[in-house]
Amino acid sequence: QVQLVESGGGLVQAGGSLRLSCLASRRFFRLDTMGWYRQAPGQQRELVAGVNNVGSTNYADSVKGRFTISRDNAKNTLSLQMDSLKPEDTAVYYCKMTLGLSSTGPLRDYWGQGTQVTVSS
Repeated sequence: QVQLVESGGGLVQAGGSLRLSCLASRRFFRLDTMGWYRQAPGQQRELVAGVNNVGSTNYADSVKGRFTISRDNAKNTLSLQMDSLKPEDTAVYYCKMTLGLSSTGPLRDYWGQGTQVTVSS
């Protein structure tokens, strides 16, 4: 099994910045897509940013130009730099990695436990 541990959430004023990190607890054989999701109270979980196995990225329209996703395969980490934060960015942020633990095993989705981001106005 793989555990994903997130860090970097917190409280920040509007216009400020935060950097989220997600660390996988063990090495794995294959790494496919990775992404950050968020869920605000009463809302569905939504994709914020994703990166595939060749480094191509995609972003939700609401965060384009403000958030930057990056991955470090050697360190089993995924990061999300969040700048120019707005109150509507307030949510629990989750990282997800699609991994294969062996050369023959299936790819599976693994989720972090979530980290709270609160942006005050």
